[in-house]
Amino acid sequence: MVDDPSGEDPIGADARIASLEARLAAARASEAERTRTGQQGVDAGYRLGNKVLAELLGGMIGGAAVGVAIDWFVGRGHWGLMVMLFLGIAVAFRNIIRIANRRSD
Repeated sequence: MVDDPSGEDPIGADARIASLEARLAAARASEAERTRTGQQGVDAGYRLGNKVLAELLGGMIGGAAVGVAIDWFVGRGHWGLMVMLFLGIAVAFRNIIRIANRRSD
């Protein structure tokens, strides 16, 4: 083995290192528990809120875009815009209700 030039007893150093490793493991475990429980619920809520918002905005914007295109091709008033906008809102609300009724894992 390698000679220890410091003259310290290696058994005493090992006990201190083992104690330090045990305290570090306990600190890491408590920190992981503290950050894990709070972050998962918050992130899941943000993801669900963003999904609902995307469904609502996508339905309205998509319906309005298709309605404007229909009005532009047909050339009669804004009936296509109104009908497709309401249809887009109805589909968006149906999707939001489906998201709300889904089971959480």
